Amino acid sequence: MTVEKGKQVQDFTLPANSGESVSLSDYKGKNVVLYFYPKDMTPSCTTEACDFRDHHESFEDLDAVILGVSPDPVESHEKFINKHDLPFLLLADEDHQVAEQFGVWKLKKNFGKEYYGIERSTFIIDKEGKLAEEYRKVKVQGHVESALEYIRENLS
Repeated sequence: MTVEKGKQVQDFTLPANSGESVSLSDYKGKNVVLYFYPKDMTPSCTTEACDFRDHHESFEDLDAVILGVSPDPVESHEKFINKHDLPFLLLADEDHQVAEQFGVWKLKKNFGKEYYGIERSTFIIDKEGKLAEEYRKVKVQGHVESALEYIRENLS
């Protein structure tokens, strides 16, 4: 099962770096920017996380919450957050169930090797829990600004 624009997003619960379990339904009444990234501490993932960090207040001003998701364990997320002073939660999807729900767990190729991993993607979920916009195969440069602009123009 995968998500569809305009449709209700199925609730999920994942462990967060805060030590709590976080559910999508916890944020009903807020816009949610759910971004999937391959791995903590890698160059592109760090750039993306820091871009979200640098625009965090602008998202908050639009009543939007940022949640990052990767297959890394909570301990890795904690180090990533501390090293880069990230002001939002990172969720551990170690069994990639939520990544599969969103259709971002993909067969990838790198230097001739095939493996499964996260395809960098962002989903904007509106205050009613419906998928408002999706960005798949994200290129990091300028992406955070695009997501912010979408919320500003369509959901605020």
